[in-house]
Amino acid sequence: ELEFCTKSNEIRYLLVNATTRRDPDGNIVGVVGVAQDVTEAKEHDRAVAAMARELRQLVDTANAPIFGIDVNGNVNEWNDKTAEITGFSYEEAMSRPLVQTFIVPKLRGSVQEVMDNALLGVQTSNYELEFRTKSNEIRYLLVNSTTRRDANNKIVGVVGVAQDVTEAAKHDRAVAAMANELRQLVDTANAPIFGIDVDGNANEWNNKTAEITGFSNEEAMNLPLVETFIVEKLQKSVKEVMDNAIRGIKTSNYELEFCTK
Repeated sequence: ELEFCTKSNEIRYLLVNATTRRDPDGNIVGVVGVAQDVTEAKEHDRAVAAMARELRQLVDTANAPIFGIDVNGNVNEWNDKTAEITGFSYEEAMSRPLVQTFIVPKLRGSVQEVMDNALLGVQTSNYELEFRTKSNEIRYLLVNSTTRRDANNKIVGVVGVAQDVTEAAKHDRAVAAMANELRQLVDTANAPIFGIDVDGNANEWNNKTAEITGFSNEEAMNLPLVETFIVEKLQKSVKEVMDNAIRGIKTSNYELEFCTK
């Protein structure tokens, strides 16, 4: 390949075959070049290469974890953010089996299925991964998996673009743990605790309430509280108290007479 400088000081790219030139006696007298002007193709190749470099830089420096596998499930994409949150460098992660190396055991089966589907062209959005980091911590990622294809549209791997939701996941788990603790406190409280929905049907009935009434949680749930468990003479006043509470008007220290089983 030659780069010719034109009269107007532009560059033309020529693909040249150089042939020795001889006289009738076989003496070399020069060289003849037969060329093909490949300027447009060369400029196109350079533009494509520049775009590829730019995309490579965008992937590497993206503020989201981006990772990928080849058709054998081995890592072939691992950007800076993925390295940062997992603690494994690009060099450490490359060519290692993604699922077996980085995914917690309880999710390996489901994640492998997602990856296998993507290798068949079936993409999955917003599935949660639990990555095990180099320091043996867990990071929670919300991932979209995309099938990766070559220039001939042949599937060559999978790319995952993720969002690190570790803090949100930890918050959700803390809230769930608190809810479980409160549920246990209600159930095992040494005082009767009961509740109704907006239709007046029982939807809360703790162990102490079951103990003093003789009606189990299963027996009481979804039954109309007032009509089923309150003595007839107080049903009207209790119904009024409950209706007021449903409208946001609270009542303290009112006396109930429960009918036991």
